[in-house]
Amino acid sequence: MPTPAPGPTAVASAAPDDGAPAHPRLTAALLMAGSCLPILGAVLLAPVLPKMQDHFAATPGAEVLVPVTLTVPALALALLAPFAGVLVDRLGRSRLLTVSTVVYALVGTAPLWLDSLTAIVASRVLVGIAEATIMTCCTTLIGDYWSGRERERYLALQAMCASLSATAFFVLGGAAGSAGWRAPFWAYAVGLVLAPLMATRLRPVHPGTAAESVGGTGEPRPFPLRSLAAPCALTFFGAVVFYTVPVEMSYLLEDLGVTSAAAAGLAAAAASAATVAGAASFPRLARRAEALLPLVLAVCAAGFTVMCFAPNTPLLVLGAVVNCLATGLLLPTLVTRTLALLHHDDRGRGTGLWNAAFFLGEFLCPLALLGLAGAVGTLAGAVGVLAAVTAVVALGLAAVRARRGAASAAAKEATA
Repeated sequence: MPTPAPGPTAVASAAPDDGAPAHPRLTAALLMAGSCLPILGAVLLAPVLPKMQDHFAATPGAEVLVPVTLTVPALALALLAPFAGVLVDRLGRSRLLTVSTVVYALVGTAPLWLDSLTAIVASRVLVGIAEATIMTCCTTLIGDYWSGRERERYLALQAMCASLSATAFFVLGGAAGSAGWRAPFWAYAVGLVLAPLMATRLRPVHPGTAAESVGGTGEPRPFPLRSLAAPCALTFFGAVVFYTVPVEMSYLLEDLGVTSAAAAGLAAAAASAATVAGAASFPRLARRAEALLPLVLAVCAAGFTVMCFAPNTPLLVLGAVVNCLATGLLLPTLVTRTLALLHHDDRGRGTGLWNAAFFLGEFLCPLALLGLAGAVGTLAGAVGVLAAVTAVVALGLAAVRARRGAASAAAKEATA
């Protein structure tokens, strides 16, 4: 069972960074916009996949390759984020973010003129590589520029922006798709607008010198891989929990006989709004978020349980809303507790590992639920199994916290 890491208050105070940015609002806006770019690739193309399938109907393997154009960036992001983290620590955050955003725009718009489905899939792999660097840079810079409550606030804002942008990009993709399956790829050109602003407004951050070595002895500090193992494992599971409702909601509605696109859209909007509300509550609960994590997962399990047994649409949507209120709080809690373990010089690699865990969970979420559905007979039953697993993880975390609390109390009594 994953062991809880130190909470947000454990941010490495021994190594203060170079201070907050000169223009915090613009800096935050650029980092939030950059954080939304990987979300764009995940949902923008979903509405036009049928048209794309028709266009490449004569291409061997199109029935597999066309859906892969949607999912392969997330897989590439998950596999390459740790390597992106190494580059972030070695080459610098702001410069690498600018270059990656330009690359993102160039390879993202490549399908506008590519006629080979294989070449399009290859371009999508390159999009995932650029996304891995962009996401790692943005989250790392949030950790660099801010600390304490401000960091918590901006990480919550990052989660809110991701949720809102997912809904907005889905609508945008559907609207642009009316002009043809290639039209949504124009949206990637936004990177060419953001890159100059990033180059001129995001300043490099240099760490303080107080904790450049272990104990001031000049010895290099080891990377805290063991400390990150448990948070990353929990993040992988949390990503599966986080993406279950966005990915599976429309299929659960179909199983209840609801095929209206408008009804599916309203259900998705309600779930998205609940996620935003959960993320918005994080700054007020941040100091207790670590202690509340078992309860958050328990609420996720309760929402899944309602969805599993829902006999009609209103109850299904209610369960989704309950679940998404908790997942909105879950995401910033997971990333904040991971950043709390990292020194400036490790932050890129640590954030890269966190992103790898999270996006691998995103990629495997539908596959895991598909496998469970095959085993238990229905998708609703698969959600019920996930509810039980989530409840077990919540109980395990609660037990670990209780045991550690008892050990801490015993240690205090022994030294009194």
